[in-house]
This record gives sequence, structure tokens and C-alpha cells, in this order.
Amino acid sequence: MLTLLKHNGPLRVLSTARVVSVVGDALSLVTLMLHVQSVLGKAVAVAALLLVGDFAPSLLSPFTGVISDRFDRRTVMIACEAAQGVLLAVIAFTLPPLPVLLVLVGVRAVLGQIFIPASRAAVPSLVEPRQLGEANAALGLGANSADVIGPLLAALLLTFMDTRGVLLVDAVSFGVSALLLLRLPRLKLPAETNGTVFMDAKEGLKEIWGNRPLRIIFLGFCGVVACTAIDDVAVLQLTKNVFHASDSAAGVILGAVGIGLLAGFALLGRNTKLSMITLLVTGFVVSSAGNLFTGLAWGVASAFVLQAVRGLGIAAMDIAHSTLIQKLTPADRAGRVFANFYGGIGVAAAISYIGGGLLLDAVGPELTFVLSGGAGVLVAGWVVAASRARGVGWESAS
Repeated sequence: MLTLLKHNGPLRVLSTARVVSVVGDALSLVTLMLHVQSVLGKAVAVAALLLVGDFAPSLLSPFTGVISDRFDRRTVMIACEAAQGVLLAVIAFTLPPLPVLLVLVGVRAVLGQIFIPASRAAVPSLVEPRQLGEANAALGLGANSADVIGPLLAALLLTFMDTRGVLLVDAVSFGVSALLLLRLPRLKLPAETNGTVFMDAKEGLKEIWGNRPLRIIFLGFCGVVACTAIDDVAVLQLTKNVFHASDSAAGVILGAVGIGLLAGFALLGRNTKLSMITLLVTGFVVSSAGNLFTGLAWGVASAFVLQAVRGLGIAAMDIAHSTLIQKLTPADRAGRVFANFYGGIGVAAAISYIGGGLLLDAVGPELTFVLSGGAGVLVAGWVVAASRARGVGWESAS
């Protein structure tokens, strides 16, 4: 993985730009959450901020993906980063009231939803087909490292800067990302489309549903997320109510997934010769089983280890699904497929939060972990059964 980054300048540029961008995302999220909480003092305001910044843009995924399939993907990514920087500068200088802030955060989140599919769809233009798994591992390692760095950097900057200052630093980070992306070669324009935006959006949805391998990946991934995404909330209850441990212990367990993720990307980046569908199913099983056995954990240490193992599984899922989509999707529809895929994951996560919250209240964290993890393993079993059916056509992804 490091060798590939060393010798492939365009991939190194894309990876670095994504790291800078993701650090900026995490930096602004933490800063704005703290700002809203301090000004309004209401949890519902923070929840609204998270809703417009996370879930709401996923509903527009059929349309956000169209942009990266209609225009040069380098241009799309640069425009998204520059526009996000401008929006953050506006927020920093004005610190608007909550309704206006939610609108600005929502627009910035939509721009992020355009950027991510464009960046994923651009990868096959930068590396050889045999290097896709390794390239996706490098991008995943960088982005998830940035996810860890962002909140820590926010905490550091807020010790000697006010909210405006930190948000301006974040705005500059998006400008840096845009400048880095200028060093990419022009990415080949996809085939021209003569239809309307709505027709293109419909074609993107049909590509997932009409392509059986893609449909299996999509349903399997969303199914696992719907079953297991409640784990963050369940960890808090498990730590506080069952282990009777401190808030810091809960934070340690929550951080275990990130440690497992980084380790998974680093390990798999060295060896991505496994069949990608095998890697995907393995990721489903390991991540779900990590939750299942967390419900049987006897203390903080064992829960930490099991959640770290869960992180390894999530890394495998990330590398495998990206590589499979890149290999199974026509180049001129890859942006739409990635956008719809991530939109589906957003909806699945919302379902998990609602259903999992009800389950937590009904049966407690231990049984919630066991039931949700077990359901995820069953979904993985369905993917195996569906993948073995005749005519699925995984050969093109080998």
C-alpha cells in the first residue's frame, strides 16, 4: 500500500486531499456541536444539526451521484471542496441563528455527498485494475485516520481559539484540499448523457437493482448496517449500566472500533489478493460477530478487544465493497452507484438507531448486542447463499 502511494502520484494526491477534507469535516462537526450546545443548551438542537449534516443529504443520493457522472470528476471534487470552504467561512464570520445554520450545514453536507462518490468513482482512472483493492485500502486508512485526528484537533484548537477561529481553520483546510486536487490529471469525462437529471437518477437506481451482484452487495451491506449500527449507543449503556464504569471507559471502548479499523486497513492494504466477495462476507461476519460477543463480554477490557475486532471487519467491508462496485459498474454510472449506495447506508443507519433504540429500552444492552450481531451474521449467510446462485456473475469482479 505504501509502495503504491509512493509510486502513484495522482493516488497520493487524492488520498492526501481526502485526509485534509475528512479532518475538516470532523473539525467542523465537533466545533458546531459544542457551539450549538453552549448557545442553546438543548439536545434537540444538536440532534437537528446531526440530522441535517448526516442523514438528510442521503435522501438526495440519486441526484448527487448524477453530477460526478456528467462532469469531469476532478472538477467536481475541486468545486465541492472550494464551495465547502466558502460556506464554512460564512458560518465562521456570521455564526447565524439555528435555522440559518442548519440550512448552511445542510448545503455543505450535500456538497460532501457529491464529493465522496466522485472520489470513489475516480479511483479506477488512477490505478491498474489489479491495484484497486490496495488503493481502496490506502484511501480508507487515510480517511479513517483523519476521522480520529479531527475531534482531537478540534479539542486542541478550542483551548486557545474561539469558535470562529476554529471554523476559519476548517475553511482553510477545504481550500488546501481543493488546491491539492488541482494536481490531479483531468479525469476522463464519462459518456455524454442526453437525458434529464431525473432520467439519469433513475438509471443510477436501475443499475443497482438490475445488476444482480450489485444488488446483493447493496442489500447485504445495508442489512448489516441496519442490524448493527446501534452499537455506539449500546456501548454507552453497556459500560454505564452493566459494567458500572466511567464515561472515560465508555470512550475507550468506543475508540476501539477506530483502532481496529486502522489496523484492518493497514493489514489488508498489504494483502488484497483475497476474492473481494470473500473479503466482503468475512467483513460482514467479523463485524457482526464482534457485536454479538460484546453482549457476552464480562468487562471493559473484553468489550474493548471485541469492538476492535469489529473494526477489523468494517475495514474489510469498506475495501471489498468499494472494489466490487468499481469493477462491476460501468464507468459512466459509477458516481450514481456509489451515491445511492451511501444513501442507502444512511437510511439503514437511521433505521438501526430507531429500531435499536426501542430494542435497547425493551431488553437492555447485552441482549441488544447479541440479537443485533446475530441478525448481522444471518444477513452475511444470506449474501453467501445469494452469491452461490447461478448466473450471479462475480467473474468480472475477480
